[in-house]
Amino acid sequence: MRACTRREALALTVLLGVSGLGLSGCGSSPAGEDVDASTADVDAGSDAAEPDLSDDPYATGTHRVAIEVEGYGTIEATLNANVAPITVSNFCHLVEEGFYDGLTFHRVVPGFMIQGGDPNADGTGGSGTTIKGEFSANGVANNIPHVRGTISMARSQDYDSASSQFFIMQETTPSLDGQYAAFGTVTTGMDVVDAICESVLVADEQSGLVAAGDQPVIVSITILEG
Repeated sequence: MRACTRREALALTVLLGVSGLGLSGCGSSPAGEDVDASTADVDAGSDAAEPDLSDDPYATGTHRVAIEVEGYGTIEATLNANVAPITVSNFCHLVEEGFYDGLTFHRVVPGFMIQGGDPNADGTGGSGTTIKGEFSANGVANNIPHVRGTISMARSQDYDSASSQFFIMQETTPSLDGQYAAFGTVTTGMDVVDAICESVLVADEQSGLVAAGDQPVIVSITILEG
């Protein structure tokens, strides 16, 4: 197993969002654990119950969303429910509820990604509901690569811990493929992502955490159908 580069190690630390993190190697599942938890078997498949999406309009096809960021502009993206139906459905229903309106991008790692959607604004929060992780390490086929412009879900070490936090890739990072539930692609507005990465002051370079007063605000996320 090759060793992680510093950027890849930071990448995995940021996305896991846990303290006391240790890393086994890149290209495999992150083996980090919370300092208060016992070592988990991260290679085990998930036994999480899957929701009934048979009547869910967001669980098939593609859906477009617009993410308006205060002072920066709008990011538009296409979400692919044919690949990640649980993830897209969860995200779109949160959007319909207005869950994301007024939240922030609390983590910024230039040359890697921006992460937001946490009501606690520090990497510890979620919507109160977690979903099955739709990625190959969790037994789910997902062919969306983590390239520039990909939207994916953040999670803790638990494969089924994703909730509301998502991240947008600024640069391609193949080591995340198969480990996180990618579910969409930015179609316009990567200049907004670049501007955030270039201008936001990061308070903690180890985690990428941005001080509360400097976090870019998500004015709203809306669904653009038709």
